[in-house]
Amino acid sequence: MTTIHEFGPFRLDTGAEMLFRESEPVALGQRAVVLLRLLVERAGSLVSKDALMEAAWPGLAIEESNLTVQIAALRRAFADIDGGATWIETLPRRGYRYVGPPVATVSGPSSPLSPAPALSLAVLPLSNLSGDPAQEYFSDGITGDIIAELSRFRSLFVVARHSSFAYKGKTPEIKRVGRELGVRYVAEGSVRKIGSHVRVTIQLLDAASGYNLWTERYDRDLDDIFALQDEIVRAIVAALPGRVEDAGREVARRKPTSSISAYDLVLLGNERWRQLTVNAMAQARDYFRSAVALDPQYARAHVNIAWTIVCDVFLESPTTATLDEARSEIENALDIEDGDAWSHGVFAQLLFLLKDDAKAEIHFSRALALNPNDADVAAVFANILVYWGRWREALMWIGTAKRLNPFPPNLYHWYHALALYSGREYEQAVKAVMEARSFDRWSHGLLAACYAQMGRLGEAQAEADAFVSQRCRELNAIGNTAPARTLDLAQARAERYRNPSDREHFLDGLRKAGFTG
Repeated sequence: MTTIHEFGPFRLDTGAEMLFRESEPVALGQRAVVLLRLLVERAGSLVSKDALMEAAWPGLAIEESNLTVQIAALRRAFADIDGGATWIETLPRRGYRYVGPPVATVSGPSSPLSPAPALSLAVLPLSNLSGDPAQEYFSDGITGDIIAELSRFRSLFVVARHSSFAYKGKTPEIKRVGRELGVRYVAEGSVRKIGSHVRVTIQLLDAASGYNLWTERYDRDLDDIFALQDEIVRAIVAALPGRVEDAGREVARRKPTSSISAYDLVLLGNERWRQLTVNAMAQARDYFRSAVALDPQYARAHVNIAWTIVCDVFLESPTTATLDEARSEIENALDIEDGDAWSHGVFAQLLFLLKDDAKAEIHFSRALALNPNDADVAAVFANILVYWGRWREALMWIGTAKRLNPFPPNLYHWYHALALYSGREYEQAVKAVMEARSFDRWSHGLLAACYAQMGRLGEAQAEADAFVSQRCRELNAIGNTAPARTLDLAQARAERYRNPSDREHFLDGLRKAGFTG
């Protein structure tokens, strides 16, 4: 059981340590949530600065400016509600007071996974009717862009690209799609690209009944591809029953690039990096660099160069690119377009790698505020929260990611398991890893640590051997010598933990599993 404080359209779940607006989580850091809880629990009364700082930073001596920053974050969360910016009152030199809508306090089960909104949608991969299998990347890219644009509507629940693409090349019954993805509406269609001309046919279906709500065919020149995508998004939104709130989305978005060749290169690069191999990542980076050469003002090409570098570091892959190059590219992207959720999400991960955690969390919050339907950002944020020692929040965010992406990639299960390991829930962590469709070296490594902590040393040793074998094989393939102490193979991953006790807990499981060093 947990205590839930309800006020206005908001719900503060103390068990999950999360604030929700209706059914959607609000991107707030843990300290901001702690401060909000204290304020609403003492609604109408002064809460001193000392009491607030002790609650959010127990035992630490901090500057008052840290408190000011967190209070400002709370006010921003309420700012788009009429009068919301005044719900937290400043009492000069004394503290703060909650003076917003009445607070209703109830007890109930702690469930960070709220039900999906009634307006829920999946966009299935548009079929490639070009007669050329090599054009699959183009139809897939158009689908991905439409999903990304629809995801920016706050009151619309949009299933992630990865889960929608589970149906690629299939002709599933629409009612089954609705049940499996947990959505009320499904969009599907086709793309035919011939020379400089493109034809897109798309329809919107009611997944409960299979009834066709809307169908349209678009014939355009390739130069009009971005206007076409925006037109399709508007038409889908207009065809949905009820009213979809715009939520600050620009109705007429900025044209990403004037170069169709650059756009084509970005689509090709996207198709490569999703393979998550060393060679494919390098190929993707070359495509993105070629796109930048054609259009230096193409923000997505800049940020995707940075993304491939961040991926290489996270995957511990060999690369000649540097984090400095990644930072330069992402800063270029944000100079061109500051309102892109993807750019802020990539920058947040880069800042984490650079150990600039405070700024990383700001950019994660910005990304999730700009696109609350981005399952990948929610999942990666969960992973980073584990390394920050905030595994309870991590479990909430990975739950949100899995709800947005019902057929998640294997990495989601790894993120989930790592959070459970930090929470000493070893058996549940094993179950999370086992949900993956295939194992990589770190799946074996985490299983080894979990089994060891559970006392199942035989299984732990077998998984440890599998990890060491795979990691040494990777090192040998690039001409590196494997270290004499096998624990050194995990050192880079362990260094991501900011808290020494969390780092030691991670390494302790590996030592018990038989890692040497």
